[in-house]
Amino acid sequence: MHCRLHRFPLTKAVPLAISRGTTAAVEHLLIAIEHEGITGFGETGGFDSGHRSFSTDAVADELCALAPRLADRSPEPLQALEPLLAALSPPARCGLDLALHDWWGKRLGQPLGRLWGLDSAVSAPTSVTLGLGSVEAVLARLERWWAQLPATRIKLKLGSPDGLEHDRALVDAVATALQRRRAATGIATELQVDANGGWDLERARAMLGLLAERGVVLVEQPLPPQADPDADCAGFAALDLDCPMALVADESCWDLQDLLRLAPHVDGVNIKLLKSGGLAEALLMARTARRLGLAVMFGCYSDAALLNGAAAQLLPLVDWPDLDSHLNLVDDPFAGPVLEGDRLLPGRGPGLGVAVEGLAC
Repeated sequence: MHCRLHRFPLTKAVPLAISRGTTAAVEHLLIAIEHEGITGFGETGGFDSGHRSFSTDAVADELCALAPRLADRSPEPLQALEPLLAALSPPARCGLDLALHDWWGKRLGQPLGRLWGLDSAVSAPTSVTLGLGSVEAVLARLERWWAQLPATRIKLKLGSPDGLEHDRALVDAVATALQRRRAATGIATELQVDANGGWDLERARAMLGLLAERGVVLVEQPLPPQADPDADCAGFAALDLDCPMALVADESCWDLQDLLRLAPHVDGVNIKLLKSGGLAEALLMARTARRLGLAVMFGCYSDAALLNGAAAQLLPLVDWPDLDSHLNLVDDPFAGPVLEGDRLLPGRGPGLGVAVEGLAC
């Protein structure tokens, strides 16, 4: 098979600020796998989780170094390629994993979700994200989302460098806006909170009462991820006893091993394709989480519709979709997942169901 790599920019319509900083634009990579007249596509790029970081340049170097070893190989069976993928970093593995799965689905003429026996019509509403900022800016962002789609699930970023008082002000303002909307329209809107590791244990405990009072349904990654697995679990265990809403791990949960160690201490996990290394691990994690009684969130970074379209293939297994990044791009080169109201559905084509429209590849 022949492997090609193409760089492309992604620019946010509204920059996103979280506890670790602000992102306005990124560069991602398109991986194209061609074999027997069929081309499979994958998307990847660098990201920073707070305790692990990958640059897009480093990911590109990994994939370019691997490409010659793919020249005499076939995309199927996928199992035969597992040793090659296992040696890659999670984002490099993700890009190649997506391209291989896309090729496989196109070869069989079926969407991946159907090949995995999933009901593509089953999809919960996706949350949309409110980044950190002034109260006025955050409320303006909320109104902009509502002008774009129904947005019945709101994820509010907290862990502000301005401290807990600003976090409290944001929670009060957004919760009040949701109450007013319900009074005016009859539409109930769910409020989620994501601190992106921006609190320590004392600050997290100090916020829980207000979050419960304001009807927040989940708090995601309140504590910084720890490189030491035991220390990481200890933080969630200490908070779990006091947490009146669902406690969800994100930056602490990368793969099945992380999911299993965190399972006794959390109510759910946020699976992201770039963290997990692609669809193979994400599917295994989602099925395992459901078997263990954990709720499943599927999240994103600054991802285009190719990555989010790939994740959409697994949405029948997901309780809390959080795949809104491509909805905040001004230059997304892909067309894929279908938006019905605020429900994201897989693209209707075979494989990932995503078309490449704005790139010469």
